[in-house]
Amino acid sequence: MKFIYSIRTSALALAFTGLIAAGCKDDFLTETPVSTLTTDVYYKTEAGFEDLVRACYPLLRNIHQNRSLVLNGTDLFSQAGFSDPKFSTLTVSPLEHYDVRLNATLTEVQSLWTLLYAEIARTNTVLTRADDITTMAQATKDARIGEAKFLRALSYFYLVQQWGDVPMPLVETTTASKEATRVAAADVYKQILTDLLDAEAKLPVTASNYGRVTKGAAQFLLARVYLTRGWNFQNSLGGSQADFDLALQYADKIIDAYPLAATYSALFPTHTENPLKQYTGAQNDKNAEIVFAVQYNTDVLTNKTDPAFTQDAAGGSNLHSVFGGSGEGYPGTKGRTSDYNRHQPFHVTNPATYRLFDPDIDSRYDWNFVEVGYALQAVSGFKPLPTVNANLKIDIKAGDTVVYFRPWNKPALSLAERGVDYGGKKNYSVVNLEEYGGGYGFINGSTVNVSGFPGDYPMMWKFWQPGIPYGDAYGTLNEIIFRSAEAYLMAAEAIVKGAKNGKLGGAEVYYNKILDRALTKKGADPLCAKAPENLKSLETVSYRATAANISIDMILDERARELMGEYNRWFDLKRTGKLVERVKKYNPWAAKSASIADKHTLRPIPQSEIDLSFPAMKQNPGY
Repeated sequence: MKFIYSIRTSALALAFTGLIAAGCKDDFLTETPVSTLTTDVYYKTEAGFEDLVRACYPLLRNIHQNRSLVLNGTDLFSQAGFSDPKFSTLTVSPLEHYDVRLNATLTEVQSLWTLLYAEIARTNTVLTRADDITTMAQATKDARIGEAKFLRALSYFYLVQQWGDVPMPLVETTTASKEATRVAAADVYKQILTDLLDAEAKLPVTASNYGRVTKGAAQFLLARVYLTRGWNFQNSLGGSQADFDLALQYADKIIDAYPLAATYSALFPTHTENPLKQYTGAQNDKNAEIVFAVQYNTDVLTNKTDPAFTQDAAGGSNLHSVFGGSGEGYPGTKGRTSDYNRHQPFHVTNPATYRLFDPDIDSRYDWNFVEVGYALQAVSGFKPLPTVNANLKIDIKAGDTVVYFRPWNKPALSLAERGVDYGGKKNYSVVNLEEYGGGYGFINGSTVNVSGFPGDYPMMWKFWQPGIPYGDAYGTLNEIIFRSAEAYLMAAEAIVKGAKNGKLGGAEVYYNKILDRALTKKGADPLCAKAPENLKSLETVSYRATAANISIDMILDERARELMGEYNRWFDLKRTGKLVERVKKYNPWAAKSASIADKHTLRPIPQSEIDLSFPAMKQNPGY
């Protein structure tokens, strides 16, 4: 059983036995308490303190299922739905358009802020009450304090990156107050590092229960925090060149302690692209490469997000169901089944993202994207062109290809390579990259649905888990937060920024370790599009690193390929000062609106927080 979330979802609830009415005569209204257990009493016990610490973990599910502010509106993902920027009448999320709707009332802004401060409140309660615990073994108590300090540091790290100067309570809140003074970002970073360094000293190398925070998790977060502070966003973080050296040192510690998986696919659930040949394989979510992950389990009663902040009605991990592309509309589908399951287009791959990969030799392209869709059952007399040629019919057998998304570097250039809906020879839809996202049945840029074949875009199946019930959650896969592959890329970034004495050598050595793990031809030169934003250009460039060519953009591209869909992209772009540049270049919705500006490197303070505070918190510039 996975450790942390198999506990009661009401971990903060106290164990009261109630009040008993005794007797049946004169004293029948006299209440006789059997127990005088209160929070102050219970939390001073070892069991109560352990429950306090456990209660800090379930909110990690809610926080990391709030991915919109981390994935959407970046160079990689949009919440565009089954649509295309050329159809200007479609409504798209303000996180993509960066227009006036991206303001202090946005639901996503309020939600993540609330969850992070709820987590901080719980960790503050643990740390405030720790002195009351006098009977617990010191090593155990230290470990629990270390866990709380790590989780508080992680929450403040997310907050300060998104909002800059933020309120920073450090003790348990016991009375209502409207005071919410924003603390300078540099001071927030000092507190984060103080917490993490103490956590590193207190935490064990191996957790007493799988899923708890470990020393390695603290060291990984230290590497990321030092790396971020070293960039010193708008000279506001108190960063210096020494931070890059420390980031490298901590990255090397993770690399030493957490060996890479043999293959990229070994980190994720075993599956095939064809549901008719599907089988339930290993989840692989306890791989030695994984440093820290949000825990899920197979018990439907304990697999939900925290009940105080409902996130998923179904319960469970939703990683499999929130990335774009869908197989539900394919000819020969079976309706709402687990074969392809449900895909909500919350995070849709931008067209340029596909062009960062070499589809021929980079295994991550094949693993991340479903290029071929299949009929799950036979269809007799299917009409490929129901509105323009109802007389044309084809028979489809179970297992037949019904859609083929051509890789960007091998587009269909002749009619013979196209489907019959284009006048071609193939009895299935053939979709070129520049047509991705056109929607079901839209051909040659038409706004009229003329084809019975699906269009859309390849499903992003990196986290696909076969055999789970149809719906938006239900998954049991742990969500990876830290893994050592990222430590290699953090080390490369730190060295490019001037860090010295990397254990493996230069930045290109660290970078190529991750690249070569992904390649089907080791040591080869993988080729990506030279201009990913120009969807029709077939000009290529190698993305193998050398001492002469490695750069921050090259590392960001490799982070995109390796860490796609993991909880980090907006932070990567913000840290490196590349948010505005890369979003304008690669996000078609942002490029269309041309509204993204430097002010968007910070989020607006939620209006409800400003309204509740006295004196009122000052809003971030430009909002």
